[in-house]
Amino acid sequence: MGVPLLEEVFKTSGVPTFTFVEPSEYNTLLVSLRTAGRGVVIEGPSGIGKTTAVESALKRLGVNNTVTKLSARRPKDVEYIEALPTLGDVGLVLVDDFHKLSDLTRAALADYMKTLADEESIGTKIVVVGINKAGENLISFAHDLVNRVDIIPFESNSNDRVSQVVTLGSEALNIGINVEDEIVAAAQGGFYLAQMLAREVCQRAQVLDRQELRSEIEVSFQSVSADVWDRLAQVFRARCERFCRGTKIRKEGRAPYLHILRWLAEGKEWTLSLRDAIRQHPGMRGSVGQVVDKGYLRELIEKDPDISQVVHYDSSAEQITVEDPQFIFFIRNIPWKQFATDLGFLGVEFANRYDFALSFAGEDRTVAEEIFRQLQDAESEVFYDKNEQHRILATDIEEYLRPIYQSEARMVLVLLSRSYPKKVWTKFESDQFKERFKTGDVVPIWFSDAPVGLFDETLRVGGLTLDVALPVAQEVERIVKIVLQKLGDMRQ
Repeated sequence: MGVPLLEEVFKTSGVPTFTFVEPSEYNTLLVSLRTAGRGVVIEGPSGIGKTTAVESALKRLGVNNTVTKLSARRPKDVEYIEALPTLGDVGLVLVDDFHKLSDLTRAALADYMKTLADEESIGTKIVVVGINKAGENLISFAHDLVNRVDIIPFESNSNDRVSQVVTLGSEALNIGINVEDEIVAAAQGGFYLAQMLAREVCQRAQVLDRQELRSEIEVSFQSVSADVWDRLAQVFRARCERFCRGTKIRKEGRAPYLHILRWLAEGKEWTLSLRDAIRQHPGMRGSVGQVVDKGYLRELIEKDPDISQVVHYDSSAEQITVEDPQFIFFIRNIPWKQFATDLGFLGVEFANRYDFALSFAGEDRTVAEEIFRQLQDAESEVFYDKNEQHRILATDIEEYLRPIYQSEARMVLVLLSRSYPKKVWTKFESDQFKERFKTGDVVPIWFSDAPVGLFDETLRVGGLTLDVALPVAQEVERIVKIVLQKLGDMRQ
């Protein structure tokens, strides 16, 4: 065996030779792999060592050369996967990237794994590898599979285990690395990132193979990290920008796609449950909720091959997961405020729960509904009573509404029709926001058929007129454009 080379020690592809560290799940994996007939599901974030652990375990069991290895990323392999139930005994089959298979293929595979378990097959064993929730996803297609397969969730590795990777590599190269702690912290539980960063550190120090005499590397990790990020930016920045813009950038909106990517970057598990995220960020409920509910997020990812290469979206579970460990490093180090500004957004931090609150009489719901729809399409947060009915149920309505009109909405849009002054609730709402006329937070929208002088008090502030003789959508489009410009000015 020759002198160990840097690329052989800190490997960024293939199974590590010098730096393999058994994950905590390794013994469970060994036992599951050697249990005949019973299916195995291995799930977890990319880059934490799932595939490496499987390869090592298969080699230790002496079956590595007899395994049929398939990937859902290769069309020919997908054809083989689809044909598995008809092929008879095929030995041990490893199906990687399970989450990339179609629902139909996953369902068929789930049924087949159930059959193999029931028959205690010794001729075929299927091992599935996928990202977080792969086991849950598989079982969703065959609920009675839960007791017939072993699901092994790989968690992010402890700092001690990640540190072992760097230490083993350092010993193989006969060096000491002054920034080992920084590498471990930046890897955040990922073996791949630790290998990548350690390799970059060695290259910076011109250590390309094992040193004859032990040497101590002295580098600036901040400088190394910045160089790595700049290099990755050439690959990932453009697709991040496309993701954050969505189908069309709406600069006055709440940037829902940007926030989704940011929340994903800030998480520890490389997977983001969008429903959980919405609950944790109620000020983004409307804007993020609509891109999820209306299928915009799914469409954005599926139609852009560059984006779908680095993130996977499970629309049934409403979860988004990073597929490339280099991508997680890149997005975790994005300067988000500057990034948002560069994209053209007017802000990403919002002091108010809502951008707009609508106050109107029931007779004018058609107009209010259209305003709500167009503002929501502009990715604004809008308080509209019909959209909040399930939250108002069984609560004190006055207590629920009072803070919204007093301060929680950045602007109040008041639809001043001939019906407005006749209603009890519009009187209550206007009592809450009337002082805000003085601060420019209330926009009167006068209906053209309301009697002259009916709202004399509101004439002291600038407002808009809605011509009831013209198509509602057309008039609302004009009004929405103006109030969004006003919102943009406030944010700047």
